Order: sequence, then C-alpha cells, then structure tokens
Amino acid sequence: MHGVRQKNAGAAQKPGPPPGNGEKMKILFAGTPQFAVPSLLGLCDSRHEVVGLVTREDKPRGRSAEPVWPETKTAAAERGVAVFQPDDITTTRFGSLVRELRPDLIAVAAYGKMFPPDLLEAPPAGCVNVHASLLPAYRGAAPVNWAVAGGERETGVTTMLMDEGMDTGDILLAKKIGIGEEETAGELSRRLSVEGA
Repeated sequence: MHGVRQKNAGAAQKPGPPPGNGEKMKILFAGTPQFAVPSLLGLCDSRHEVVGLVTREDKPRGRSAEPVWPETKTAAAERGVAVFQPDDITTTRFGSLVRELRPDLIAVAAYGKMFPPDLLEAPPAGCVNVHASLLPAYRGAAPVNWAVAGGERETGVTTMLMDEGMDTGDILLAKKIGIGEEETAGELSRRLSVEGA
C-alpha cells in the first residue's frame, strides 16, 4: 500500500496525531456488514484495545421477518466486544457514550451513516475510514457494485481520515486490485475487505 497522505479532491481536513504511532490505542469501531468484519477482527488481534462496536440496528429478514444481527455484531459478540446499536448517532446521549469510552481513534468500515462534526472531532487521533474504491472514484454507497457495473478492470481499497464530506478526507493508504473478468461484486467485496483490514 502507498502510505503517503494525499489530498482527496481538495477537501479541508483537521487531522489529529497520525494513527499507528507505535503506542497502544483505545479504538471504537463502527461497521455493519461482512465487509467490515476482517477490519474489526484485525483490530481485535492487534496490540490495540477495541472498546466497542457501533453498528446498525438488527434488521428483519426472510419470511419470518425475525431480526437478524449485523455480521459485525456476531463477530464482536464472539470476541467479547461491547456492542452499541444507536438509531441516531447525532444525539447527546450517544455523544456522552463516546466521551465515556474515551477512544483515541474511531475506525470505520461500511457503517452506513454520516458522522456529525462533534463525533468526528471526539477522538484525539481522529476518525479513519476504510472505503472499497480508489478514491476519489466511487464515493458513497455501493462502490464495489458500481465498479463492476461500470466495467472497471481495476479498483481498490482506500484508508482515509474522515471529514464532514462524503469520502472526501485525506488519503492515508491506497491499494489497487484487479477485477476478474467473471468476478461478481460479492466476490470482489470479500477480497477488498481482506485487503482493507
């Protein structure tokens, strides 16, 4: 991966201390689908302390419409990581929870909601997001699906400092990945999730 910080289409960014400076950090992880699981598990297996998982609400699936846990919730439960499922991350109540957890860094992978400014500014080292495209291409939701539908021959995964824009923060790491001729979006997403972890 390339580790030189790059501007992402000129967006303003107020970065904190660079993450991964060798010290043990308290990390709050935010992510929901299977794409986020390798990143969550990678942090659980690192020297850092994962102080909690923030994920979306359980969703009804199938004919029974029984609520099903997000994949990250299952992974967190298996590792003994506390799980938080706020329906609104802009509330004072959720902000108080984050302040109580006192994370040094918030790591994000496919959480599914925009962070409000106060949440972006809460951790000293900022918020870092893993996005499944080579930014600035395919910002926003479903970047893998758009890359495959667009007939791209390569895509990648980008790690970036988050700001108030949609995937516009400074780029910390980026890695290109070739797309197979018969590769589906699901297959590509699984490969990218491992590369981004």
